[in-house]
Amino acid sequence: MTKAQIVGWAHSVFGKSAAPDTETLMAQVAGPALDHAGIDAADVDAVFVGVYNNGFTRQDFQAALVGMGHPALGSVPATRFENACATGSAALFGALDFVEAGRGRVALVIGAEKMTGLPPSQVGDVLMSGCYRKEEAAIEGGFAGVFGRIAQAYFQRYGDQSEALAAIAAKNHRNAVDNPVAHMRADLGFEFCNTVSERNPLVAPPLRRTDCSLVSDGAAALVIVDQDTAMTLQRSLSFRGRSQANDFMALSRRDPVDFAGARRAWAKALSEAGLCLEDLDLAETHDCFTIAELIEYEAMGLAERGQGHRVIHDGVSERSGRLPVNPSGGLKARGHPLGATGVSMHVMAAQQITGEAGAMQIPGATLAGVFNMGGAAVTNYVSILERAR
Repeated sequence: MTKAQIVGWAHSVFGKSAAPDTETLMAQVAGPALDHAGIDAADVDAVFVGVYNNGFTRQDFQAALVGMGHPALGSVPATRFENACATGSAALFGALDFVEAGRGRVALVIGAEKMTGLPPSQVGDVLMSGCYRKEEAAIEGGFAGVFGRIAQAYFQRYGDQSEALAAIAAKNHRNAVDNPVAHMRADLGFEFCNTVSERNPLVAPPLRRTDCSLVSDGAAALVIVDQDTAMTLQRSLSFRGRSQANDFMALSRRDPVDFAGARRAWAKALSEAGLCLEDLDLAETHDCFTIAELIEYEAMGLAERGQGHRVIHDGVSERSGRLPVNPSGGLKARGHPLGATGVSMHVMAAQQITGEAGAMQIPGATLAGVFNMGGAAVTNYVSILERAR
């Protein structure tokens, strides 16, 4: 079986975009990604689109919008994927399977979302479609409220970790200063993140505004090819291991502070790669809320259950630490346009291991882990990337 490889990418600036819709956002990255790869649009065998939508816009049939915004791709087979906040990774894994099955040699993956076109109250309702509405629709605070409950349960079991959450937020905002595509490039500092104030109110206790990722617009793209094609191009990155693991959607059906699906996905991907976590040079992980990053430290194996706070307090996850986590600023500061997020995370990791990360660069990085989840750790994707050439 041929192993699919990443050979190029593109990434829009995340934030409140003047682009009116996903059609425009996807067009902003389709051509640049192909140019970066050195691939002509005529050589693309299939397009894999990740857009969550679910009410952000009345226009759907998102896969067909790629050809509308980039006419050179108008006759290329295109398919749309949706898997909550892991929509981008779902599209990417679909493209990898397509190439590795030998159905085509070149695939273009695009993730996008236009979130800021709706009032905040409506955005919150759309986001709740990523939860189990039968049981969780009435949770105060919407999706932030869901993770607020997870944080409450974690604090009840392991003690108040508000300072650890503030340290995670401060780290990721500090990292985002060096990311030219980040939504918020501002070093907020630990004290600001750790203090409830008019500018940093409680959103879903114990979560403050600085504990929550941003509502963003944006798009990102990856070009995936087979090994033979990759050998003719400037760069290529391989998936040394990758995995998807699911858990029950309803929090009532599982331990909400364990992220068991994430734990399984990390273990399987690392096993497939023949690596230990200590072999990685960095990780991009899904910090939709700071409590998620804290629990993910434990799920990936950086700490025992209930000891995630040690990772941030001991500096392990800092850019200068043993395993830098979210050197791009993460979802927390880079932004979280739902359909784009999984693709964006892989772009950030790819830049690091090809030495193209600019001021974000982790010196000597050769192996990177990516963790992207949908919902509250319901669907979980892990990739282990390394440079092939």
